[in-house]
Amino acid sequence: MAPAARREQLIDAALDVIVEQGYSGVSIEAIARRAGVTRPVVYDHFPNLGQLLQALFEREERISVEQLERVVPEEPVGRDPVEVLASGVRQFLEAVASRPTTWRIILLPPEGTPAIVRDHVETNRARTQGRIAQLVAAALDRRELPGKLDVELTGWAIRVLSEDAGRTLLTDPDRYPPERYERFVREVLTLVMSG
Repeated sequence: MAPAARREQLIDAALDVIVEQGYSGVSIEAIARRAGVTRPVVYDHFPNLGQLLQALFEREERISVEQLERVVPEEPVGRDPVEVLASGVRQFLEAVASRPTTWRIILLPPEGTPAIVRDHVETNRARTQGRIAQLVAAALDRRELPGKLDVELTGWAIRVLSEDAGRTLLTDPDRYPPERYERFVREVLTLVMSG
């Protein structure tokens, strides 16, 4: 196996161990066993567990941030804000469904999650909430949403709803598919805009 592919395999194995056993179950031995290799193979690519976990965190953060940036556009000028927000929730949930292990460690963090991981999640959560609030503020400025909306609380509410929807999608995907949430968000926002 090519070195880059082996590194990815080992990172995937580490992620699987974390999801299945929590951080307390993570060791070079557990990762090697999960990947179907020996410990020396792991050490050929990562000199220690800390560096392997660092590579895992960097990869998963990059993937999740890229997905979120596609979901929450910078400037949806000329687009219906209800459509932008409702389709954004659906796209977020589709991202969760496409990489459930990535999102499981973010939305349903296992016991013993290191502080640095929690801090990165919180930083990205605040960034996403800020982008949502900017979308709401821009729609208010263009008079596309009712002028009485609290921008900060609306951004928070949409983020919280989206995260909780992601959790329920991970735990009960048949009952809570992305389309159901998209429909709900669209109905609620339409109701807000009419009142």
